[in-house]
Amino acid sequence: MGILVSEARGMEEASGQIAELYRRHAPAAGRFAFLLTGDRARAEDLVHDAFVRVIGRFGHLRVPDAFEAYLRRTMVNLHTSSLRRRRLERAYLQRAGSQAESSAPMPDVGIREDLWRALGELTPRQRAAIVLRFYEDLSERETAEVLRCSPAAAKSLTARAMDTLRARIGSEMR
Repeated sequence: MGILVSEARGMEEASGQIAELYRRHAPAAGRFAFLLTGDRARAEDLVHDAFVRVIGRFGHLRVPDAFEAYLRRTMVNLHTSSLRRRRLERAYLQRAGSQAESSAPMPDVGIREDLWRALGELTPRQRAAIVLRFYEDLSERETAEVLRCSPAAAKSLTARAMDTLRARIGSEMR
């Protein structure tokens, strides 16, 4: 029992230290991130992502007193990576867009409404399985972890839900 109490105290102290580091460094980091990104929301995300990364590696920092320098370097690296990723995404979308423009039909709003209605009629676990697999784009294993079941059960839930959706959408289309 004494070990748990000492571990809890240690976690409280570490949490307090992390909060203090955040209070001390977040304002300057936010200004720096805004200058990097030019967008307040992206700047906030950049600060939070960088802070989480540096805190996660805090025990491995060569010079823990240089936290601000590590944080700044991490922010630059994350920002550069996001710019690179966006550039690649734009190039891909341009290539895919030029191919799809000629053959893309207009979306049918009625079918979308039918799909929403059918999705709402699924059991909560089936709906969760569908949303996790196809909207959140999680793997079967990740879906199973979120649903706290085996991968086979998650796969079965997804398959049954898809069968139900096909049957309901198919009957409404006839």
